[in-house]
Amino acid sequence: MMPKVSDAAVAAYEEVAAGLEAGGVVRGSMFGMPCLKIGKKVLAGMYGDAMTFKLPPEPRERALALPGVEQFDPGMGRPMKEWVRIPLDQSAVWPQYAAEALEYVAG
Repeated sequence: MMPKVSDAAVAAYEEVAAGLEAGGVVRGSMFGMPCLKIGKKVLAGMYGDAMTFKLPPEPRERALALPGVEQFDPGMGRPMKEWVRIPLDQSAVWPQYAAEALEYVAG
């Protein structure tokens, strides 16, 4: 079951999505969660009051050092190794990690 999403989280997510549109990123859905894609590849998503990002090792480790950030586990008990979950209270860094995820995924 998907966690609830606050209006504040939706607004912050929409701001990140709008900032990536010029780079060819489109909004979509994956497993019922809103996500951002370049082509058919997912680079970020929204999970509850957090955004998830697919990151290479160095940015991923930097993100994991932030308070409240953890590897993303979509509820199957097995974290996805390249993905991090950054909570709403760290939303100031969402645009930075979204840009790094785009660069990584678009490669």
